[in-house]
Amino acid sequence: MSSWRTDCAAMTTTRHRPTWDLALDPLVSCKLCLGEYPLEQMTTVAQCQCVFCTLCLKQYVELLIKEGLETAISCPDAACPKQGQLQDSEIECMVAAEMMQRYKKLQFEREVLLDPCRTWCPASACQAVCQLQEMGLQTPQLVQCKACDTEFCSACRASWHPGQGCPETVPITFLPGDASSVFKLEEDDAPIKRCPKCKVYIERDEGCAQMMCKSCRHAFCWYCLESLDDDFLLIHYDKGPCRNKLGHSRASVIWHRTQVVGIFAGFGLLLLVASPFLLLATPFVLCCKCKCSKGDDDPLPT
Repeated sequence: MSSWRTDCAAMTTTRHRPTWDLALDPLVSCKLCLGEYPLEQMTTVAQCQCVFCTLCLKQYVELLIKEGLETAISCPDAACPKQGQLQDSEIECMVAAEMMQRYKKLQFEREVLLDPCRTWCPASACQAVCQLQEMGLQTPQLVQCKACDTEFCSACRASWHPGQGCPETVPITFLPGDASSVFKLEEDDAPIKRCPKCKVYIERDEGCAQMMCKSCRHAFCWYCLESLDDDFLLIHYDKGPCRNKLGHSRASVIWHRTQVVGIFAGFGLLLLVASPFLLLATPFVLCCKCKCSKGDDDPLPT
């Protein structure tokens, strides 16, 4: 415990040294903001030894925790040779205590999700972790939550149904007296639904109907659960039962489509303009390579 406390102190001490003293230090470039800073304003990732300015690395870690996108925060450098990850002690030095608690919670939720012997109680007011019997994990089994006594099926998490197959559409179980018990999963405006790809429960309290699962990154429509992974222009909301249900004004939808089309058109135009130059430069590049290879083959003078 004391070792990482020392590291935190070393990482967060800014540098109350005189300006003239800092000017003598060599400047180090940050790969995130491309700025140059004294070594004292940089942080080194212990696992891979990549160096970033402390402010950029702090903002990077906070963003990932806020969005809940990562449970193991990797080095910000996409080309990191060691594919390093930040240790918990390093993260704790950078973020506030509340955010660190959120990060620990995300880690625990991910562990339960990947553990075949554990599952969440489907009661929305409970959400306790229930233990499954290791024997017969491949077949549905009765699970009784020790916190609220809810009995449910381990496979579909619906109410226990002995001798019957799991239903395709599974309603969410609520505790008696819960105000949310009037909602069912099959309703369009249900506040909680399951991701159609990984079956993780997702709650929507506001916002547009285009959803993205934080667990598997699958994009889908909240109302009909149809995939939107390849629908960059959101044409799904132009017709059918979900027409005009996106939750944005027509002007904002048109502006979104204009931006998407503009990005693709810009890349196409750039490629079109650069193509003649690339064709003209190809012979010169090949010529230079041939001369270099020929020079390497020439015997050394005696």
